[in-house]
Order: sequence, then structure tokens, then C-alpha cells
Amino acid sequence: MKRFLRAGAFFVLVLLAWHYGALYAVKKGWLSPVLAPDPLSVGQYICGAFRDGSMTTAIWVTFRRLLVGYSLGLVIGLPLGLLTAQFKAFRDTIGLVALGLQTLPSVCWVPLALLWFQQSEKAMFFVVIMGSLWSVLIATETGVRNMPPIYVRAARTMGSRGLHTWIKVILPASLPFLVSGMKQGWAFAWRSLMAAEIYVTILTGDGLGRLLHYGRELLAMDQVLGVMIVIVLIGLMADKILFAPCERFLHRRWGLI
Repeated sequence: MKRFLRAGAFFVLVLLAWHYGALYAVKKGWLSPVLAPDPLSVGQYICGAFRDGSMTTAIWVTFRRLLVGYSLGLVIGLPLGLLTAQFKAFRDTIGLVALGLQTLPSVCWVPLALLWFQQSEKAMFFVVIMGSLWSVLIATETGVRNMPPIYVRAARTMGSRGLHTWIKVILPASLPFLVSGMKQGWAFAWRSLMAAEIYVTILTGDGLGRLLHYGRELLAMDQVLGVMIVIVLIGLMADKILFAPCERFLHRRWGLI
């Protein structure tokens, strides 16, 4: 209860600072009223967008793209990370490429996606995959390589070999790192998809990124800020519902808390 009250008081202060800060900026002439909406107008936009269905449709389209692209990133990144951790040849080639491409901003993949896949859903999926793949790969490699080697030696002493060692020893011991990598990959997938939806104009349905784009084109700052708030809230919900329980379970299982 104390934590809830503390968090509630903090966000009330943030809203008050936002409200009076916007009023002050308009009064001083630093910003026009159009570009400095108060929290009430942003909240009205969010409620109206949910009532007319545009926000619900955008969330569904974006989430579908995110799940497909992120799942493919996991399917590709996890095995590559395991191979990179196990074999020096992979570490010196794919691992080096992954380190370099992880630093590449997600928006840089958009022109390439447009040239290869034109304005299509495939372009969206490509950007999301390339945005999340490398962080998952690196986290998987880090988890396997940082696992205490005594685990593998003890398992081999007791007769474990080959695939059995991987499934029963290496993967379970690396799970905390894998979950952290999956969480980081999820964040990168979000960023990649927003960049793709803003810059890739397609006719197969609008997502949250397109609502951001329309808000910018129409100078509707309440729409821009409203969509940004919805994106942040979805990210927080995903963390609390999907990743936080897994991390707590693994920390208890491994005696880290």
C-alpha cells in the first residue's frame, strides 16, 4: 500500500508539472497552444480513440506484427547464440557481426526493407527481426559462456554427454541470462516496429506508429503524446505480465533472492 501511494503521489506531481509547464510555455510564447497540450486534452484524445475503435485497431495491428517478428527473432537468435557460445569459429564470425549490428539504429534497416520487400508486411517483419535478433543472440552467448564450468564438468563426471548436457545442464543454468536477453530483445523489437510503421506506408492496416505519423502531419500534439503514453503503458504491462514473473521465478529457483 505504501508503494502504491508513493507511486500515485509521484505521478500526480508529474501531471501537475506537465499541466503548469504547458501553461507557462504558452504564456511566455515559447510554444503555441497546439504544440503544448495539457494532460486533460491528451486524456480526452486517448478516451476518444478507444471509443471510436481507432486505438484498439492500431494496438491489435501493431501487436500482431510485433509478436510475429519477435518470435522469428527468437527462433533465429537463440540457436545462433548457442552455436556462437560453443564454437570459436562462430564466435569469431557471427559473434563479431552481431556485436557490430547491435549498435546499428533500427531505423537504418527501413530503407533496406523498402528496397527488398517494398511497402508490405514483410518489410515490417524484417525490421523487427533485425532489431531484436542481435540482442537475443548476444545475450544467449553471454549466458552460456558465463555459466560456471563446474556444472558441465560435474555433469560429464556423472555420464552426461552431448545433447543431454545441453538440455539438462547448460540451458537451465543459462536461463536467467536468456530471459534478460529476451526482455532486451522485446524492447528493441518495439523500437524497430515503431520506426517501420512510421516510415513504411502500407494499405494493410494502420498501427500505433502510423497514428504517430498522422499526429505529426496534422500537428495534433495531443494525438502524438497520447499514442506515446499508450506505447509506454503497453511496454510496462508486457514487462509486468510476461518477463517480471519469469525473472522472479528464476531468481528464487537459483537462490538469487
